[in-house]
Amino acid sequence: QVQLVESGGGLVQAGGSLRLSCAASGGAFSWYVVGWFRQAPGKERDFVAGISGSENVLYADAVKGRFTISRDNAETTVYLQMDSLKVEDTAVYYCAARSRSLVDNHWRRYDYWGQGTKVTVSS
Repeated sequence: QVQLVESGGGLVQAGGSLRLSCAASGGAFSWYVVGWFRQAPGKERDFVAGISGSENVLYADAVKGRFTISRDNAETTVYLQMDSLKVEDTAVYYCAARSRSLVDNHWRRYDYWGQGTKVTVSS
């Protein structure tokens, strides 16, 4: 059983940066794919970025070139560096893990979820 805890959300002005962290415990973390998803009020949960155990990465088109996902297996933590933030990036951000080798952009294919951290980008 993997437990995930997100942190790092907050309020930032458009053009600013935030770094989200997803700390994991339990399970063989280095083998898990970890994804970041986000959900704005009244909208569906969308894929943001994912990273495999071998550090293959996948990004949603909306964040390519602005967000960077990375992982530190020694610290069992995955990071999401978010730069050049836009108002439309405002959402609750969730990290999720799946015990597969490939990153997937469908939220239903992830087995474990954190509680979410809120990101608000003001204009």
